[in-house]
Amino acid sequence: MAALIGLFVVWFACVWIIENPPARHPSVSVLMKTYRHDWMRTFVTRSPRIFDGTLIDSLRQGTAFFASASLIAIGGGVALIGNASTVERLAQDLPLDTVTVDLALKLLVPVAILSNALLKFIWAHRLFGYCSIMMAAVPNDPADPLAFRRAEQAAKINVTAARSFNRGLESINFALASAGWLLGPGGLVLTTVVAALVTLRREFWSHSRLVILDKTD
Repeated sequence: MAALIGLFVVWFACVWIIENPPARHPSVSVLMKTYRHDWMRTFVTRSPRIFDGTLIDSLRQGTAFFASASLIAIGGGVALIGNASTVERLAQDLPLDTVTVDLALKLLVPVAILSNALLKFIWAHRLFGYCSIMMAAVPNDPADPLAFRRAEQAAKINVTAARSFNRGLESINFALASAGWLLGPGGLVLTTVVAALVTLRREFWSHSRLVILDKTD
């Protein structure tokens, strides 16, 4: 139980740190907010705007892909839970800890986390749809007093959608980590630490972050 509680504590802590990083060392997610606002401001004066429509559509396709993948994984997990006794017999020859805690409970944890990811992706998909509509409402004339105001509104919706999408990705990372419980408490601790390190490295110490941070070009 301590290892299981630790999984959720580490998961929530990672999400909080990524979204509320130290001012001197912002995460990739925070850095990208500036670029999303810059995108919407540039969008006002770009003509034609086909590129922007294609880009927002690709973001929606990405969220739809991950939502579909999460839904399929949830279905597979539910099927395994419904046949837990069969799975347990098949797992007898594997180094899995299926004695102290029922196997169905161990499978329920990643399914529950994936369900959270699915909800995040669905909401992100809907928000990107809202953003596309708000972008379409931006006047073509940059001198129009509504142009930059509506572009800023679209940028805020874009940022909110991206935050939900990122939370969905982080949920997938820790859903995979929760599968370590099948190897016992020690396995769960190990996979939780690995998931946290991978998630934080990509946000704070990756090469892509250095590229995003460099605005001298």
